[in-house]
Amino acid sequence: MTGQPVGEVAVQAFPVARSEARLLVPALMFIALVVAAVASLGTPLITSVATSFHVSLGSAQWTLTVALLSGAVATPVLGRLGAGPHRRATIIATLAVVVAGSALTVLPLPFAWLLAGRAAQGVGLGLTALMMGVARDHLPEERSAAVIALISVVSIIGAGVGYPLAALLAELGGVRAAYGLGLVVTAAALLTAWRSMPEAPEGRSAHVDVAGAVVLAAALILVLFLAGERNLWSRHLAVAAGLAVVAVVLLCVWAVIELRSTTPLVDVRAVRHPAVAGANLAMFVGGIGMYLLLTLITRYAQTPHGAGYGFGLTTFVAGLVLIPFSVLGFVAGKLTPRLRKRIADPLLLAGSAVVVGGGFALLAAARSDLAELFAAMGVLGFGVGGFAAAMPGVILTVTPKSETSSAMSFNYVVRSVGYSLGSAIGGLILAAGTGPGHLFPDDSAYTTAALVGIGAMAITTLTSLALARRRSSETNP
Repeated sequence: MTGQPVGEVAVQAFPVARSEARLLVPALMFIALVVAAVASLGTPLITSVATSFHVSLGSAQWTLTVALLSGAVATPVLGRLGAGPHRRATIIATLAVVVAGSALTVLPLPFAWLLAGRAAQGVGLGLTALMMGVARDHLPEERSAAVIALISVVSIIGAGVGYPLAALLAELGGVRAAYGLGLVVTAAALLTAWRSMPEAPEGRSAHVDVAGAVVLAAALILVLFLAGERNLWSRHLAVAAGLAVVAVVLLCVWAVIELRSTTPLVDVRAVRHPAVAGANLAMFVGGIGMYLLLTLITRYAQTPHGAGYGFGLTTFVAGLVLIPFSVLGFVAGKLTPRLRKRIADPLLLAGSAVVVGGGFALLAAARSDLAELFAAMGVLGFGVGGFAAAMPGVILTVTPKSETSSAMSFNYVVRSVGYSLGSAIGGLILAAGTGPGHLFPDDSAYTTAALVGIGAMAITTLTSLALARRRSSETNP
């Protein structure tokens, strides 16, 4: 992303015809939904994978972790490529990689090939920012803002769509049948992109900073690895701390490379813009809280009655708990563009963070009935939907059209890291609340985790309010 002004001719959008626009919008939504849902397929299938492939649960967990890793690494690179003249080719080639990976997950191959396929599927997560770039270039400004907001929302609620379907297929036909769903929908997404994605406007150029990409990839792999390997922190603290230091050093080296590069992967100077920096900070801390609550509720729902709490739900039925999350998230995504006409984006971020905090409060105060879990998940979905829909507006207000994909891809990397840390923090809190010789944590551990989540959302709210005050002072000097 760059903060430099760009000539009008260079960034001139090429609006598509009205009939084509009607086809383009659902295509953008469908592709964003598919890549998010397919990447999340690892979540409900971890136990089935461990059983089918005769591996430990820790090894099976990597079917989810490796997708998040490859997505985080691929996102900034795809964002830069998407800012150039070959955006259509980049989208189609990336979806072809995802389809190939989906085929690997279905074929009767050893576990290592399944991991390779999941890594290829995760690459598709980098396409969300490119869908936003297409919308901003080829739709009228007011229409594009609403579409970008919904793309942001469906990229999050996709997990709620894929989870119950994958769990049901796994129960009926095994893990291969569940991954078969991914192959079918990714093939459909590839065909959709082939027929509907327009070429990028002329005058664009994009060069990938290879050195910066390699260093950033190494740093992100370390960060996400440390976030996912909770046992490393509890059993080998010195090793974990050493790797954390290495990750920080790599991020510093990457920042220096980007500052010196004439064609940076991410323009660090532009990231320092108060609006962009504040939005990314809110996304990071908010992402920790949002994913923390999501994992807490699904885990609580599946805890057997013998633990003294929980509902002992099967994977499929537990997946149904995500339906309120997806439905109300989509509702919030549709409402937010209308509210933006009256309320500034940073205030919408703050309000959404308060709503997510309310979901944590519900979990902390009332979780003895399944309906209360549904209510907490619905509140979470509404808050996350509003937050995701408002976020692009904060960043893109100060971003040239030509840099939409690159700007949003950096935000999605921040989001991925926040989600991973949220999952890890939740696991650490519950592990700390598990007594010696016990399989499940004490019920009070969930209350502790909920209070930590409320703190995270309070920080997110204050950050968003600071953004709102700054914007107000700039518009009303």
